[in-house]
Formats: sequence, structure tokens, C-alpha cells
Amino acid sequence: MSPETVRDFVHFEIDEEVRAIGGQYTLTKEVRLPFYGREVLYITGYAVFDTSCCGSGGCGYAIVPGFIQEWKIFRDRNNRHVSRVEPIADPQIQKELRNLIQNLEMVQEVRFE
Repeated sequence: MSPETVRDFVHFEIDEEVRAIGGQYTLTKEVRLPFYGREVLYITGYAVFDTSCCGSGGCGYAIVPGFIQEWKIFRDRNNRHVSRVEPIADPQIQKELRNLIQNLEMVQEVRFE
């Protein structure tokens, strides 16, 4: 791991609905998942598209910021916690994590940041 691969991750409110022109989304939980001697941070959520001109629908998803390097080390100017994470770029690790998260959670999509 090199210093340039570590980045700040700003934690958002859990269970707070965010409305947009086509619907809304809600982040439902943050998870610290043990994975081969390290911890992976992922966030689950769902989106509902119910005010779109193209129809309605929804999906469950997970966002994976990366491996946790430092947990909630400071707060930003909006008083949100900030952690340091190492993004996961390796396709094989992504595939394994995607399968694991989809087996643990009711999500259709897993996105790596």
C-alpha cells in the first residue's frame, strides 16, 4: 500500500431519505467486514424510482469504499465522520467481495469506489 492509494471517506447519515427528481435513496447500514486479516467497509442502501417519467422501480445496492486504514479519525466541516480507506482495484478481490456481499445482503449491485 502506498500513501497515494489511501483516501478520505466521508460517512453519511444512515436511514436518512434523500429525495431527487426521479425518486429517492436511503443508506441503510455501514458494515465493517473482516476479510483475510483486514477489514472492508461497505454501505448498503436502496433506491426507489417512483417520480420518473420513464416508469418506476427500485434496487438494493452496496458501495465499497475499500479496506479500512483508520476509522473515524476526524470530523469534516459538516460534522460528518471521516475515515481513511484504501480503494480495492484488484478485479479478483472485487469479484470475491461482490459474491460475499451479495450472499450476506439483499442487494443486486455492488459498486467499488
